[in-house]
Amino acid sequence: MSNGIMEAALPSMKEVLAKWVYAAVVVLLLFPFDLFGLPAATAPVALFVGLIFAFVFPMPFPKFNKKGSKYLLQASVVGLGFGMSVTEALKSGGQGMMFTIVSVIGVMAFGVLIGYWLHLNRKTSYLISAGTAICGGSAIAAVGPVLRANDEEMAVSLGVIFILNAIALFIFPPMGHYFGMTDQQFGTWAAIAIHDTSSVVGAGDAFSQQACEIATVIKCTRALWIIPLAFVTMFLFRDKNSAKVSIPWFILLFVLAMIVNTYLGLPSELTGGIVYVAKKLLVVTLFFIGASLSLSTVRRVGVRPLLLAVLLWVIIGAVSFFVVKMTV
Repeated sequence: MSNGIMEAALPSMKEVLAKWVYAAVVVLLLFPFDLFGLPAATAPVALFVGLIFAFVFPMPFPKFNKKGSKYLLQASVVGLGFGMSVTEALKSGGQGMMFTIVSVIGVMAFGVLIGYWLHLNRKTSYLISAGTAICGGSAIAAVGPVLRANDEEMAVSLGVIFILNAIALFIFPPMGHYFGMTDQQFGTWAAIAIHDTSSVVGAGDAFSQQACEIATVIKCTRALWIIPLAFVTMFLFRDKNSAKVSIPWFILLFVLAMIVNTYLGLPSELTGGIVYVAKKLLVVTLFFIGASLSLSTVRRVGVRPLLLAVLLWVIIGAVSFFVVKMTV
C-alpha cells in the first residue's frame, strides 16, 4: 500500500520540482551577472539548458512557455532596434535583398518537388518549405491557417523546424569563425540559412555584435515575405476559405525603433539599457524554446519530414554560404 502511495506521489513531486527549477533558471538567466564581472549566460547556453530541462522534466507551464517565447522574442527584436542605425540597416538590408528573393522562391520550389519525390503529405511539405524559406515557426504559424493544415501537420512541421533551428544555433558561429567569415558575411549567411529569428539573432550575437545587427535586419526583411506567401497559398490551396493572415507587426516596431535611435538623439545610456534588456529577453526566449522541445515532439516528427527539412537546409545553407563568400 505504501509503495502504491509513493508511486502515485512521485509524478506530483516531479511536477512541483519542475516548476521550481523552471522558475530558478529564468531568474538566473535574467540576473545581470556581467555587471558584477561574472560570465552571463549566452543564447546557445540558454537553449542547451532548455533542452536538458525538456528531456528531464515535464513542462510545468505549457501555455505560458508558448506565449512567452513568442512575445519575448518580439520584444527583444524591437529592443535591439534601439541599437541600430537606419543608414547601416538600409545598406545591409539592400545587400541581402537579392539573396532573400532568390532563396525564398528557390527553397519553396525545391521543397515542393522533394516532398513529392518523398511521397510526403502535400501540406506538410509545403509548411516545412515555408518554415525553411522564410522564418521558421512564424511562417508555419502564419501560413498554416491559410493552408487549412490540421493539428498533426502543424505539429510535425513545427517540430522538425525547431529541431534544426536548435542545432543551427550551436554549429553556425563555430563554422563562421572556422571559415574566416567577416561580420557582414556571417550576418547575411545566418539570416538566410537559419530558420527562426530567435536563432538567427542568437547566432549573430554569438559571432559578433555587428553580425547580430546585420543578421537581424536581413531576417526581419525576409520575414515580410510571409505576407505575399500567404496570398500565394490562398491561390494555390483555394477552397473559398476565409482564414486570416498573421502579419508580423513587430517588424514595423523594429523599424520604428531604428528610426527613433537614428534621428531623435536619445541618450546612449537609455538606448544602451534597452538593448541590454533586449539581449536578456532573447536569452530567456531561447530557454523557453529549448524547454518546449520534448522527446515526444522529436518522436512525432518521423523520418521523411526530417529528411525533407535536412535536405532543404543543406541546399540553402551550402548555396548561400558559397554565394555570400564570393559576393559579400
